[in-house]
Amino acid sequence: MINFFIVGIGGFAGAIARYAIGLWIDHRWGKSFPMGTFFINISGSFLIGLLMPLFMGKFIMNPQWRLFLVVGFLGAYTTFSTFEYETGSLLSNGEWSVALWNVVLSVLVGFAALRIGNELARVV
Repeated sequence: MINFFIVGIGGFAGAIARYAIGLWIDHRWGKSFPMGTFFINISGSFLIGLLMPLFMGKFIMNPQWRLFLVVGFLGAYTTFSTFEYETGSLLSNGEWSVALWNVVLSVLVGFAALRIGNELARVV
């Protein structure tokens, strides 16, 4: 039962972080391209790529930290469902090129961020 609480607290923190960062980025750069969601997906990919190898190998720690940070915090922080919704909205509004850029950049840069996080975890 405690694990549910740990995931929930991590999820609460991740959701608040996602909302605050998304608002800040949208306010700073506008909403013509979903930059807030893009940034959150990329940074979340990087953090998962960094933390999972560390938690599973180099740093033996209580598995509840992984539940809190990866399952809870990053699970609520990353926004793939929002990514899908925003891309669908762009397509519905006839903004095919922006939608395509959103998909291509999110997938490719997200994967690159994951790999960079993996590599960084190897040298820590």
